[in-house]
Amino acid sequence: MSLGRLRRPRGMHESSVTLALPTDDRRRAHDFYVDVLLFEASGTELGSDGLPEPLQFAINAGLMLMFVPRGGFSRYVAGGRPVAEPPHTECLLSLPRATEAEVDEVVARAEAAGATVVTAPTRKPWAYEGTFADPDGHLWSVTTA
Repeated sequence: MSLGRLRRPRGMHESSVTLALPTDDRRRAHDFYVDVLLFEASGTELGSDGLPEPLQFAINAGLMLMFVPRGGFSRYVAGGRPVAEPPHTECLLSLPRATEAEVDEVVARAEAAGATVVTAPTRKPWAYEGTFADPDGHLWSVTTA
């Protein structure tokens, strides 16, 4: 089967995926993702903190990023299972950029906004890449080929 003709698993419909991440501070998460990654927040109504509820960002036509307060994430989303506290990480999110300069710019903005640079932007065998942990400890790899 060619990669261009991959079939959807039975029962899977064309729809978007929502990636939910726990946060300790909705305002901080909102500001970081708007100011650093230049994502636009969306939600159906405003919460008591004046932010969209739910706090979501449309990454592209197929992916939504949603932030849920850590306590609620554990209780309601994860069924009471423990949620990793920073600096423990459970996934790596990757953000492609067109040029090395753009990678440098995103990582610098992230650091200036309170992110921890895990790996400074550098040329690796597979890509030019820099990695940072957002203020909640979620890892982002910013790359270009």
